[in-house]
Amino acid sequence: MAAASLYKTQLLKIYNSISGQKETFTPITEGNIGMYVCGPTVYSNVHLGNCRTFISFDMVFRYLKHLGYKVRYVRNITDAGHLENDADEGEDKVAKKARLEQLEPMEIVQRYTLDFHNVMSKFNAIPPSIEPTATGHIVEQVEIIKTIIENGFAYISNGSVYFDVQKFNKTHEYGKLSGRNLEDMIANTRELTAQSDKKNPQDFALWKKAEPQHIMRWPSPWSDGFPGWHLECTVMSTKYLGERFDIHGGGMDLKFPHHECEIAQGEAACGQTPVNYWMHANMLTLNGKKMSKSTGNTISPEELFTGNNTVLGKPFDPTIVRFFMMQAHYRSVLDFSNDALEASEKGFYKLMDALQTLSTIVADQKTEGFDVEKWRSECYDAMNDDFNTPIVIAKLFDAVKFINTLKEQKASISKNDLEQLRVTINEFVFDVLGLVNSNEVASDTIDKLSGTVELLIKLRAEARANKDFATSDKIRDELLEIGIQLKDSREGTTFSLN
Repeated sequence: MAAASLYKTQLLKIYNSISGQKETFTPITEGNIGMYVCGPTVYSNVHLGNCRTFISFDMVFRYLKHLGYKVRYVRNITDAGHLENDADEGEDKVAKKARLEQLEPMEIVQRYTLDFHNVMSKFNAIPPSIEPTATGHIVEQVEIIKTIIENGFAYISNGSVYFDVQKFNKTHEYGKLSGRNLEDMIANTRELTAQSDKKNPQDFALWKKAEPQHIMRWPSPWSDGFPGWHLECTVMSTKYLGERFDIHGGGMDLKFPHHECEIAQGEAACGQTPVNYWMHANMLTLNGKKMSKSTGNTISPEELFTGNNTVLGKPFDPTIVRFFMMQAHYRSVLDFSNDALEASEKGFYKLMDALQTLSTIVADQKTEGFDVEKWRSECYDAMNDDFNTPIVIAKLFDAVKFINTLKEQKASISKNDLEQLRVTINEFVFDVLGLVNSNEVASDTIDKLSGTVELLIKLRAEARANKDFATSDKIRDELLEIGIQLKDSREGTTFSLN
């Protein structure tokens, strides 16, 4: 990793969603950063779009640590209070899944939290510093609701508590993150006013009274019920990072209403805006179209890794997928397609081959054909420009070209430059981008291949024992066609790659 205080020599700029422009990053406390990212609602397997968001912020986390910052990264688990369609009415997503599968809600939470951790581990994401759950912070949520009521920005209605958006907007600015105008929102929803316990349709729930059939419920001064989805993140972020912290991240789809409501709650409870820099990762598309379960244009991480899907032609290793994601800026839409992933795969192995070659290069008296110090600065300039990983990767491939000229002895490099090149390229590839060495990827692939061939050898042996020589010969001949030769002996059957 880099020197402990490298950040002192780097001018990092972050695109701040609330101002709509890149701003020089200045932490509240020098050398320390508090970062909160909205985590998953654990009622189903994590989908690829969510993975992109978490991988993007894993990259941010890695780079900030690389610069020498001490980072407290908080990413929550939503295990209650997130209703269908992100609304204030309807069924809890976790409770609905529990009812459908006839399980306890916490069984659903446990299953899909483990799935989430497993998938993020495959993507080589570093776990956050703290991973709080919504159900673990009910007491704090009740307390902050009391404060918001006392400050005059919430009201009780039929056992539920709602945030009074219009009253808040008289002294604050509701909609400043998403660029929405409250008057326009009111005009578009006026006819819905009488359909709920809310004074106005724009008001959102801080606490919901539980219907008799609602499984997940807790006591409160207002009713047996459950907290609002938006409130959970306000409580968990401020508890662990303070009433004002440095960075809040999440997917672009959370900007409104979720993050907008977080700002309002923070200002209503604490009297100050909660976050200095808002960051939002963009969405994924698949073969040029929006991912959608209803149309079948979707793919899960596991289907991507195993190849068990109908939209891509082959399986792709998690580190290839991560590399593919890093080739697009986190704020741009990224389209998954077979051709794009295959191109990334070729590029990844080209990069790994160059790193292997670099380990064999012998230093010369001087460097010719490449300015290592300038190249290193350009890598940092790209990351400091709102974490521009596509430019960083382009710079890495500039180094790959130079490494290949060194291999061909068409250029030379001094001892000091060789060491700096090795250190810098390894830090950016493995520490910052979070890629996994291709030797490890290859080893995993070989293990899977060996298991598959051993299964075919066993099936062939069973066919021969049953005197089904046609099937036995078919297995042998078709394996040979793809470069795998079976060798029969008294000890059994072994295989080799041609």
